[in-house]
Amino acid sequence: MGARTSLVDFAAAPPPSRPLGVRWIHGSPSAKHNTDPDIQVHAYDEHTYVLRQNMAIDYEAPFLFLLFGNDRAVLIDTGATASAEYFPLRRVVDGLVASWLDRNPRPAYHLLVLHTHPHGDHVAGDGQFADRPDTTVVGAEAATAWPYFGFDDDPAGVARVDLGGRVLECLATPGHHEAAVTYHDPWTGFLLTGDTVYPGRLYVQDWQAFTRTVDRLIDFCRGRRVTHVLGCHIEMTREPGVDYPIRTVHQPDEPPLELTTGHLDEIRAALEEIGDRPVRRALPLFVLWPSS
Repeated sequence: MGARTSLVDFAAAPPPSRPLGVRWIHGSPSAKHNTDPDIQVHAYDEHTYVLRQNMAIDYEAPFLFLLFGNDRAVLIDTGATASAEYFPLRRVVDGLVASWLDRNPRPAYHLLVLHTHPHGDHVAGDGQFADRPDTTVVGAEAATAWPYFGFDDDPAGVARVDLGGRVLECLATPGHHEAAVTYHDPWTGFLLTGDTVYPGRLYVQDWQAFTRTVDRLIDFCRGRRVTHVLGCHIEMTREPGVDYPIRTVHQPDEPPLELTTGHLDEIRAALEEIGDRPVRRALPLFVLWPSS
């Protein structure tokens, strides 16, 4: 076994915030002739990666997040496609882990797989990690995820997942889905909101729960450094209030993925104006979309 190198001090002053500064792959007019990589990998910093699935593989083109700590890494969501042939998530993640360990040798290292919620475009790749050594895959359904985070006993609590000096704060945030989870990473300041908040169609399963969740996120962010609010999709165009049609596989005029805490306030103001009778409402970067 190699000697362990010095620990990364994730409790030190975090790096300054900056835009993601990336042009995301966004599909092509003909999926058959698409030349984008199966998975785009963007290094926000040397310990933080944002991945996007190719639209030619699945139109949902979800974003995934890989965060490294001193003792283990966490992969948040596993994308929309099960097949490793068409969506080589395990190979890409293994390569990133190996590269990180080359720079930060460890005698042992673990991978944790968590989720923002159980919809198929966020969990399809779980099976690729089922037989991976030193790996824990926590199911996304409430029956599995809630006990892991302790939300079955305290749904209003803030769970903490320690990656080895890098401690994520985790909140139960139902509304889009009853088992939705939001993650805050103090190191980057990222608030990872899954399908609860992103530039697109915010499908709301439970209007009252969603309103409470938005209130909670606003309150949570007041006492924390939040640099970017990052969801798992882009569905809007740069024209305010105009989204791409469902199942679009070419989105050349996407806005940035990253949002701000001010956008949470914008959503909350719209919810207050709409009241308790859910209706579809277009905002510049969102469409509130009751699913029932």
